[in-house]
Amino acid sequence: MAVVSFAIVCLLAAGSAQAAGAGGTAQKLSGEAPVAGTCGNMKDAYRHFQCCRQPEKVTNLQLVPMNAHMSTTPNPCKDKKKMTQPYLDNMKCVVDGVIEAAEQAGGNVTRGFVGTLETSATPITQEYWKAGLCPVNVHWHLGAEHLSQGQYDEEGTGPVPDTHFTPGGDSENDRRLANAALLGRRCHHYDPNDEKFTKPYKWMHCADMYVGETYEIHWPHSTLGDCQTSFQYQTPFYDGVFCNAPDNLLELVGAGTVKTHENIGVQAQVFTIVNDEEYYYPDLMRHRIKDNIHWQDVAYYTGSTTGTARNNTMCSGYTPITWQVDRTCHLISASSFDKMCADMKAQNDDMSGDIHPHGSRVLVWQNLTADNQHDPRRM
Repeated sequence: MAVVSFAIVCLLAAGSAQAAGAGGTAQKLSGEAPVAGTCGNMKDAYRHFQCCRQPEKVTNLQLVPMNAHMSTTPNPCKDKKKMTQPYLDNMKCVVDGVIEAAEQAGGNVTRGFVGTLETSATPITQEYWKAGLCPVNVHWHLGAEHLSQGQYDEEGTGPVPDTHFTPGGDSENDRRLANAALLGRRCHHYDPNDEKFTKPYKWMHCADMYVGETYEIHWPHSTLGDCQTSFQYQTPFYDGVFCNAPDNLLELVGAGTVKTHENIGVQAQVFTIVNDEEYYYPDLMRHRIKDNIHWQDVAYYTGSTTGTARNNTMCSGYTPITWQVDRTCHLISASSFDKMCADMKAQNDDMSGDIHPHGSRVLVWQNLTADNQHDPRRM
């Protein structure tokens, strides 16, 4: 008989059972991601909600069957990144004093900032779905890779850094946990005297995450994704981005027949995690949040893929692509992230390599940033 593994996901009060210890979010990295819930988890929740002899009582929890990633249908996106290698591998940004790389990300998206690298590319400024792109992945970085002055910048604060990260590498597409992730910029929300920024949260699905910390979420989109199928979401994201690419894609791009910035784009949004269910959002995996608070001040520009394998010496070859970046830092509940990780685990492709924060690329220099940052609010 097949054994189905279940995990408890808290939709509204996932933080009710707190991690051992008190007084803050500091904890040693686990070294492995939580994979599925245990009988002990269910027993603890049963007791917490006082379910004994009350089988009809409604709780804030649901049981989510974990995908064993054993679909009999072949994954059409598997290893599609290989078609771009070594042609789009990292390259030196500057050779003999001359900039050789095309525009890079993440850059300064502060209102009024303009890069100095000339480009002929024009970013997509409408909703990606209107341009035929669908989301193919979600992942996030420790701290913000972009900079928005007064929102997420060098003056931002958070939990004591050395309690949960060590500066260092997080190589491109590294699938290990982020126990050496480079911290990016932080937001200005953190208040060590406010419990919602310090009260520990018991993570069931995400790994190496901390209340009070800043994270930048990326949602890569592509016209070549396996859109509207069970294989739409992929890890690594490159497999999703190039899933249905023709064999001669690189030739078409080189000839200018296909423009990458019209077919590949990323949504980016920055959050500070709180242990407060007032900031719960149920569907963080599929798209950025847009309402009367979120996605109201957005920067549009063309850049590249990011990650700590790139810096201002070594640049990404995956460029130009469109970036749409929310300039405002928002609060979000830890349970929103944990629900996202649970949703990721339930996908047909194994996305467990993206349920932890990746390191942040150092801020891109102005001379490597495109001169096309577009702001519809100025028009």
